[in-house]
Amino acid sequence: MGGDAHGHGPALSKEADGRYLTGALILIVAFMVGEVVAGLIAHSLALISDAGHMLTDAAAIVVALIAMRIAARPPQGGFTYGLRRAEIISAQLNGITLLLLTAYFTYEGIRRLVVPAEVQGGLVLVVGVAGIVVNLVATWLISRANRTSLNVEGAFQHVLNDLYAFVATTIAGLVILFTGWTRADALAALVVAALMLKAGWQLVRDSGRVFMEAAPAGMNPSEIGGRMAGLGSVVEVHDLHVWEVTSGYAALSAHVLVDPAADCHAVRLATERLLRDTYGVEHTTLQVDHATPELLDIGYSAGHCHAPQGPAPKPDP
Repeated sequence: MGGDAHGHGPALSKEADGRYLTGALILIVAFMVGEVVAGLIAHSLALISDAGHMLTDAAAIVVALIAMRIAARPPQGGFTYGLRRAEIISAQLNGITLLLLTAYFTYEGIRRLVVPAEVQGGLVLVVGVAGIVVNLVATWLISRANRTSLNVEGAFQHVLNDLYAFVATTIAGLVILFTGWTRADALAALVVAALMLKAGWQLVRDSGRVFMEAAPAGMNPSEIGGRMAGLGSVVEVHDLHVWEVTSGYAALSAHVLVDPAADCHAVRLATERLLRDTYGVEHTTLQVDHATPELLDIGYSAGHCHAPQGPAPKPDP
């Protein structure tokens, strides 16, 4: 994953991200209050579902802002990485919220398909168009923040899905206004639920990979180990681990065995350069040792490292 999308320092980036998110939050809360009132007057499930989604949008942005502040705290005590993973917790909560809303609006949408309610199509149409405008502005604001952060991406997905939802609501309002077919309102709510399901699952999946300390998306540990093993004087690479502390912050550790005549320091520097320039991994912990005859005779598979894990690449013969 890339770094700061705006090309300035992390502190300035976080400050700008906070301003964009705050601007979107003010817009969303102001419009949400009006939409709840309009939804109750129009008896529209689509508007109520949109308002419910906007409530989660607001909550997602608030959680994102809090997580950004927590994650910015320096490492201390037992938290040697600081609280950077607070942003991943925020992304996970956003995803779970979307999935729960999916279940609720799917149930309500199906119920209203079976027993349709009277819906004021004109009011639904007006509020839907206004919602599109508000969400376009809010989406634009959040898109200017650094979306390589899963925390920011979670808030963005909430608002983007709300934009799609208002498009569906507007179409439903047109159908009801000109045909009187009120089930269009329930269908719009089901479209919203489907969009929530997609976005929610992606957020839960991506944040789950970070919690499970999987390699960052797009990084293949076996390929990385092979490139490391291909460097001059390297005999073997093992106990290779690649993981994400938080979105955009990859870390790697490995045990590297080199030729007995090689300069361990030079090999370590060359390996760090390879990982930084090719894969963007700047946080590395490398143990570089000479491959003594004793170690080579014992062999990695026989267990000269305690509880070895991960791939064990060797140079191509």
